[in-house]
Amino acid sequence: MSAQTLPAQESRLPDGALHVSSETVFGVTEQITVDLSQDGIVEVTLPPNTVVRSPEARAAAAAVRAFAEGRRLPLLLTVTGVLSVTNEARLAYTNSVFVSACALLGESPVDRVIAHYLLRAKPESVPARFFTSEAEARDWLRERHRES
Repeated sequence: MSAQTLPAQESRLPDGALHVSSETVFGVTEQITVDLSQDGIVEVTLPPNTVVRSPEARAAAAAVRAFAEGRRLPLLLTVTGVLSVTNEARLAYTNSVFVSACALLGESPVDRVIAHYLLRAKPESVPARFFTSEAEARDWLRERHRES
């Protein structure tokens, strides 16, 4: 399956828009990307210098579901440089039953705060942790996924 690029910032999707096909590409400058890496980790990258809102988060969650195809997969969520995430967007990201473990990746203290804000809403059954190293995050995800 190929990477999906989803709208961010001022873009709006209809409230019922929960399915995004793998061919869907939206033409906006700052975009949320969703991809399935060769090592089986779903990668969601939030665009820096933006406020992530519910419609974009729901579209990203739908893309994760499409990649999962009914399986539970590890998720790498990059939050580097994100200005904020609305409460509705946070709930869209943390309510996925298709995630076996979630690693949040960032660089700064602000990224850590945003990651912990997202983590507060996650189900107890999904292990999750913040990382500043992508290699460490991937290792941790692979280990957690083997355990699930």
